[in-house]
Amino acid sequence: MVNPHTDHRDVMLLSRQPSAHPFCYARVLSIYHANVIYIGPGLKDYQSQQIEFLWVQWFEVLDRVAGWDHTTLDSVKFPPMANMDTFSFIDPADILRCCHIIPAFADGQVHSDGIALSRNARDATDWKQYYINRCKWLF
Repeated sequence: MVNPHTDHRDVMLLSRQPSAHPFCYARVLSIYHANVIYIGPGLKDYQSQQIEFLWVQWFEVLDRVAGWDHTTLDSVKFPPMANMDTFSFIDPADILRCCHIIPAFADGQVHSDGIALSRNARDATDWKQYYINRCKWLF
C-alpha cells in the first residue's frame, strides 16, 4: 500500500538507464486518475477509460561504494527542485515494491529552520541524505 500522507510513500522501480545501480527510487507525492477518451489511430469507440498515475519526486542515487560485500547501505538524496527531472509522473504498474528509506540523521536536515520551499513536495522535514534499507531474500 502506498499512501503519500504517511511514511509508506517511498517506492522502488527498475532503472531505465544503464548504470551501476539497477533500481531507482521515488517518493510518491500524490495519486491521481483521469478519465480519458483516446481519439488517435486505431480508435474503437468514444468510451472513456480510467488511467491511474502517480506524481513523484525522484531520489538521486549517490555514487558510493555500497552493497553486501562492503556492508554499507546505498545512499540517496533529493536532487535540487529546480532540475527538470526532479518531479515526474509514473505508471503504478512500474513500481516493484515500497521501500524503506532511512534518514541519515548525522548529516542533518536540508532546512534547519523547518521552512519548506514547496508545499506540494512537503520538504520542510527532508534530510540531506538517506539510506536504502535492504533485505536479502533467501530461497
